[in-house]
Amino acid sequence: MRFNNLTRVDIVIECASRRGLPSIDRMSLLNEETVMEPQGVVEYLTEVEEAAEDVLTTKQQIIDLDMKRNGNREALNALKSGICSEKVKIFFGNMFIKFPKSQATQMIQKDQEQLDSEINHLRKGLKAKVNHLNEKQGKPELRGYNLLPLSTNEMKAIKSV
Repeated sequence: MRFNNLTRVDIVIECASRRGLPSIDRMSLLNEETVMEPQGVVEYLTEVEEAAEDVLTTKQQIIDLDMKRNGNREALNALKSGICSEKVKIFFGNMFIKFPKSQATQMIQKDQEQLDSEINHLRKGLKAKVNHLNEKQGKPELRGYNLLPLSTNEMKAIKSV
């Protein structure tokens, strides 16, 4: 690496981009504390990297829970299609257990509700984590990111107009 005629801030930005870190705003590095103290730059990059890792971890958790939810949805459709007899075998841990079809359906539906609530909770937390990451990077807050869908009553009111 050759760094002729570059300031420390330019070097830090170049090193961060080569390491695959999120983009760094030049102005956020140009305050007195970080320019005077190289340790401050390292701490800043560490904080940004930790915030980015937190966002990626939450996204992966959402993906894993969504895959589980899709598997449950497939199981519910198989139970509703009538292919199965009155009793079905469900895999728990390392063994299969026979359950009545209705009880198995209730268990899967309860699991679906729990997965839905966990995914929604993680998605709400993800918004805050992304905003925190943007704040660390010196980027403005995302616009339109906190929008909520219309409720059924609001949709009925719109359709009636």
